[in-house]
Amino acid sequence: MTFIKNRAVRLLLPAALVAAGLAALIPTVSAQAADVEVWKDPNCGCCSDWIKHMEANGFKVTVHQTGNREARSRLGMPDRHASCHTAKIGRYVIEGHVPAADIRRLLQQQPDAVGLAVPGMPLGSPGMDGPAYGNRRMAYQVLLVQANGGNQVFQSYPAQP
Repeated sequence: MTFIKNRAVRLLLPAALVAAGLAALIPTVSAQAADVEVWKDPNCGCCSDWIKHMEANGFKVTVHQTGNREARSRLGMPDRHASCHTAKIGRYVIEGHVPAADIRRLLQQQPDAVGLAVPGMPLGSPGMDGPAYGNRRMAYQVLLVQANGGNQVFQSYPAQP
């Protein structure tokens, strides 16, 4: 009986060590996926507030104070979804004031898409919220922008007085 137990341990121990090693890599991959590169105008306060929102939600942000038109075009986000800043996280483009929770869901689901967009600058979206904006929220939608140029609603946010 002891021989059987020892043999089982000898067979299972290497597999357990490999599994533990692979599990140790998961936080590294997640941390890399949480790196965000942002292009914005250097004078845009709401963009800076969105960046603070992202950092408060665990994202590491690198900022390029160069404007976002060239980045938006280069990354493949259609102009009709334009906002005041453009970001890249992993293989996805994020346009505008997209909530961090929606970005996390995008990264978890990994759809075949260009990325997410909140066109314009809707009041109450992250970076366009708080006392400076009367603590109000307009209804707005986060769009999943598809590679074929189409889009669909990824998340809807109702108005709040």
